[in-house]
Amino acid sequence: MFDPKKLLDDLLGSKIPGTESTVRDKAGQAAQMARDNPLAAGALAAVLLGTGTGRKLSGTALKLGGLAAIGGLAYKAYQNYRNGEQAQPGATSSEPELLPPPTDSEFNPAQAPQGESEFALVLVRAMIAAAKADGHIDEEERRKIGDKLSLSGIGTEAEEFIRRELEAPLDLDAIVASARTEAQKAELYTASRLAIEPDTRAERGYLDLLAGRLGLPDGLVDHIEATVSSVKVPVREATDAPNSRW
Repeated sequence: MFDPKKLLDDLLGSKIPGTESTVRDKAGQAAQMARDNPLAAGALAAVLLGTGTGRKLSGTALKLGGLAAIGGLAYKAYQNYRNGEQAQPGATSSEPELLPPPTDSEFNPAQAPQGESEFALVLVRAMIAAAKADGHIDEEERRKIGDKLSLSGIGTEAEEFIRRELEAPLDLDAIVASARTEAQKAELYTASRLAIEPDTRAERGYLDLLAGRLGLPDGLVDHIEATVSSVKVPVREATDAPNSRW
């Protein structure tokens, strides 16, 4: 059985979206990239599905593993919402350091009632569902994805899992039911929003439907949107930065 926590890290850091480098060029570096910058690529859709989100995570979000970063982003959004702060999606002001959620918080992965690994699997499934929400994945696209998976170095079992998830019909009921706590509902939406830039009506509609089915207050959704946006920057900007790994 593959490690869902490692898969979450690999999927969020195994490729640089928006660059001129091919998957084959970068395949040999995937494992090291995932270890050094688990969330460097910023989105599952850009890593595997070629949807061209053109954005990646920046700053201290890169230093946390997938579970801790998603939990930290959701916790920060929840705290801002609870404190009555004004959400500012798209704000460009510098953000404070992103920290993992407190150890005694429900946002801490160690507090997941189903266990960290199982919850990592929940988040991976949610991200894949979001990434295919616009319905663009036909047989030819699945073939291209399969080629990328084979070069990614994530392992045979993980590859097979992703292929099955991509081919399976969307089951929103199962995705919503997989979040067992209020914190996990916010994290599930956060992970889904990380997976895509909602540039199409279908993607925006999916996120709105997901938020509604999870029962998230509009104000909290606005804060999640603002928090995720604050740590995602255009790839060109990130790759041109001094001392950038890329």
